[in-house]
Amino acid sequence: MLINLHKNATTTPAIREAIQNATGSDYELARQFNVTRDTIRKWRKRDTVTDGSHTPHRLQSTLNAGQEELVIYLRTHLRLPLDDLLAVVREFIEPAMSRSALDRLLRRRGHSRLPVPDKTERTDKPFKAYEPGYVHVDVKYLPQMADESARRYVFVAIDRATRWVFVAIKNRKTAAAAQSFLNALTRAAPFRIRTLLTDNGKEFTDRLFGRRMKEASGQHEFDALCEALGIEHRLTRPRTPQTNGMVERFNGRIEQVLRSHHFNSSEDLEKTLLRYVWLYNQHLPQKALNHEAPIQAMKRWQQSHPHLFQKSVRNHPGPDI
Repeated sequence: MLINLHKNATTTPAIREAIQNATGSDYELARQFNVTRDTIRKWRKRDTVTDGSHTPHRLQSTLNAGQEELVIYLRTHLRLPLDDLLAVVREFIEPAMSRSALDRLLRRRGHSRLPVPDKTERTDKPFKAYEPGYVHVDVKYLPQMADESARRYVFVAIDRATRWVFVAIKNRKTAAAAQSFLNALTRAAPFRIRTLLTDNGKEFTDRLFGRRMKEASGQHEFDALCEALGIEHRLTRPRTPQTNGMVERFNGRIEQVLRSHHFNSSEDLEKTLLRYVWLYNQHLPQKALNHEAPIQAMKRWQQSHPHLFQKSVRNHPGPDI
């Protein structure tokens, strides 16, 4: 009979059988067979002489079943690399999650490799390379919370070169709200904003289009503020949201955060969005930035092109600190 012994076993099946049949004390048998008394007691309690399995009966897991499903959803739908996924899991699901445990989970569930995109799918053309200061701006609806009488809006701005993001939540989608957002954006951005690209919403322009498209008059409140700040305001062509695709992609990230969380109040929703934007800017590496986070890309740009910046680029503590 073939018996597999553990590589560190100190007894053979014959010795184990002799121990089980012996009548002496544990101390005497330990001296006789040159093993410890714990080994004598272990084999006296057993009915077999074969090694048992060393695999744990219950594998330890950092996440519960529901959390694991959420991680797999983020992996398969957002196609996040392991390090990006780890940063999201630590921030929103389990702070104690380790990289090795996350890797084991993905391997166990068959998602250790990212899915290969279908070559037949339409792929967007890459954006032309720009220096910091070319900013895409858009507005996204937010779900109405139980403690709100009306839905709110999040204004989103993303820099084309560094992927740095700035957001602000407003109660209305008006020209005054857009002006307030632009003023806050210019104060928060470390670089000088030279160009803004927006859609044709009424909060940004008075351009009218339908059967006959008209050009913007330049008298809109948002245009006036851009001119006062020395910013060129560009508009996308009507009914071509892909032109502003960079900020639309980030809006998709926001949508995933909204879908994967339960918010108790409007304040809870706002804190979560601000925390995610901070995490994105400070910690999430971007493939377009050679796997650097936006804050790292801005620091690199400031070292090589200091004239593009109006203040030093600094790491900021999280919104909860």
